[in-house]
Amino acid sequence: MKHERIAKIKMTAAMVIFGTLAPFVRAVGVGSGELALYRAVMATVLVGGFLLVTRQRIPLGGIKKELLLLLLSGAAMGANWILLFEAYKYTTVSVATLSYYFAPVLVMVACPLLFKEKLSGKQILCFVMATAGLVLITGTAGSGSQDLLGIALGLGAALLYATVMLLNKLIKGVEGLHRTLIQFLAATVTLIPYVCLTGGLSLGSLDGIGWGALLCVGILHTGIAYCLYFSALKDLPGQKVALLSYIDPLVAVVVSITWLREETSLPQIVGGLLILGFTLWSELPSRPPKQKENR
Repeated sequence: MKHERIAKIKMTAAMVIFGTLAPFVRAVGVGSGELALYRAVMATVLVGGFLLVTRQRIPLGGIKKELLLLLLSGAAMGANWILLFEAYKYTTVSVATLSYYFAPVLVMVACPLLFKEKLSGKQILCFVMATAGLVLITGTAGSGSQDLLGIALGLGAALLYATVMLLNKLIKGVEGLHRTLIQFLAATVTLIPYVCLTGGLSLGSLDGIGWGALLCVGILHTGIAYCLYFSALKDLPGQKVALLSYIDPLVAVVVSITWLREETSLPQIVGGLLILGFTLWSELPSRPPKQKENR
């Protein structure tokens, strides 16, 4: 019980940190691809250092067998960051985040096609209602094209994040932080040529606020948050992980309204509740698992 309580604290802390990402992304003042590259590099160093300090052996055999999937998922992760950071520029953080959290719905729909999993009536209902929530958000996003572009970028990021989740379902021989370390490395390798072709590096233009925000994005919101997340994951049942994961978008919406002073309409709030509520319900078991006796 003590281990689970500590794991809950770690998971909650990770989700709160993830939820406060957007203001720091906006404060850095570099291109989305460049910021994604810095994030990947700093996260690689921090996660690699954490594994080294904690003396966790890297499963080279498993990595070799799963290398292609790890590289593809890492590339998708890097591209996902770029689109999400771009979405923050064109629409409110709450709308971008809620669009991004359509990813689990995409995974739910894709699994029957890719893994021959059967969709239940409950899952079909969840898909329909979450889609209705997305329609509500899209229909009230604003009169200009900027908001719609932001939503499109958020959905693009969701599609790429769903791709990462689906590829991770295929990776069997590498778990937890080891998998994430290789994905960060792959994201770094993928983003280097992209950044070189789209303007190069501009660290020299950063002021003190930009440097502070950049270090927060790389160290706090990526390296530390991922270490907290994966160290908690092994001590928590899947149902509690699903519940705690929704702290992230809820914090992001609160940050959007209270910190960034962005306007959010009632239909957008209702749409967000539909997306988050029905996506969460789809991840929870229909019946509570039976309690084991003589624990």
